[in-house]
Amino acid sequence: MIHEVVALGPFQSNCSIVGDEQSHEAMVIDPGAEVPRILAIVARHGLQVKQIVMTHAHIDHIGGAMRLKAATGASVLLNEGDSALLGQLFLQAQWAGMEDPGKVEVDRYLKDGDKVTVGSISGEILLTPGHSEGSLCIYFAKEKKLIAGDTLFAGSVGRTDLPGGSYEKLMNSLRTKLLTLPDDVSVVPGHGQLTTIGKERVFNPFLQ
Repeated sequence: MIHEVVALGPFQSNCSIVGDEQSHEAMVIDPGAEVPRILAIVARHGLQVKQIVMTHAHIDHIGGAMRLKAATGASVLLNEGDSALLGQLFLQAQWAGMEDPGKVEVDRYLKDGDKVTVGSISGEILLTPGHSEGSLCIYFAKEKKLIAGDTLFAGSVGRTDLPGGSYEKLMNSLRTKLLTLPDDVSVVPGHGQLTTIGKERVFNPFLQ
């Protein structure tokens, strides 16, 4: 498995480039900004981007999706619960001080339990509402990796005071979806440093 994490844009949102070493197919998760940097990593590994997956529809995670699609022809994937946020990207851009990315068109809506696959690499969609209504995580069980979006951070959890947020739903998602994973699963949060499920289970004050 090829996996690079790069922090992009003014909010330094973590973007994951996940590729299969045999087929050279790849998915890009949360292309929030700086698409040329993403494409440079893709080119360095000789990858072909087949899927663009968003953990949720906040602009700092979705802002570069259509530019990346234009450059690669990849499909755009998201959970339908965040459709309302897609219609508010202009307002999100104003609030965040970012360029309006324009309309984002989704090719496939992801549901809980769906699979996203490139080559021999397969990730399971874990729907984790709370940070937003359509927030999701991608769990690569074989590789013991979790792309957590803004659901879980090192030492913290996602904020719930934005449109579509719910603290009760977030806590339920963490308890029923993420804390059921093995302790040695590595976690790539939407921002900040990487961690593990075991470390957060013990030290994260929100999970005690």
